Amino acid sequence: MGKEEKAAQQQKQQQAEASRKEQDAAMPKKRAQSEAKAGQEEDVHTCCGCRFPLLLASLQLALGVSVTVLGFFMAGISASLLVRDTPYWAGIIVCVVALLGFVMLCISYQPDEKTCIQFAIKVAYFLLSALSLIVCVLAVAFASYRYSQITQFTCEAVPEICQCKLDTVDPLSRTFIFQNVLGCDDITSTFSLYLLIQIVLNLLAAIVGFAACFVMWKDRYQVFYVGIRFHSFTAPGGQQQKV
Repeated sequence: MGKEEKAAQQQKQQQAEASRKEQDAAMPKKRAQSEAKAGQEEDVHTCCGCRFPLLLASLQLALGVSVTVLGFFMAGISASLLVRDTPYWAGIIVCVVALLGFVMLCISYQPDEKTCIQFAIKVAYFLLSALSLIVCVLAVAFASYRYSQITQFTCEAVPEICQCKLDTVDPLSRTFIFQNVLGCDDITSTFSLYLLIQIVLNLLAAIVGFAACFVMWKDRYQVFYVGIRFHSFTAPGGQQQKV
């Protein structure tokens, strides 16, 4: 009986060693297949050579800086302009969203949202993107309303003041007074051109904000990659981690 037990144990050991060798031989193939699949997925989830969320964050930053700078230029035309007519506040919000997007992309995420900071940044980026969408739409509405008024203005220039009316025939028509201006051309020409540019820029920023919300919503179902992607060569099968 002792010899039979030893023979059985030796046979089991030989079988275990054979299966281990087969697994070791299959590991490089699985790793190569995983890397090839990752490369294909990287090609699918890239746009213009970069990840789609990175492209959105870059567009948000560029549009936010443009809107902010142009808004301060508009505020310098006249001291009588309202804050809603110089939407630098919309550009600042878009810039904050873009910076948060870059922070999110620089974090190495864990799968299935196992870290609190990952979850908090993703939620904050989604909510701020939605806020930037609403704010940019408001900026477009304010700029469009003011532009429609300026096209109907009849202006009269006095030293450092421009007086404009919507209807010169109606004595009760509202009079708009713009102080600290060089001439009425600053309002009827330069300021109206700035308003048109603001409409276009804020409309683009609203579209990008909507796209960012859409990406984050789809990312919940692991359609888009967000953050730094890396391969774990120590894990079985070389599985990759994604958000």
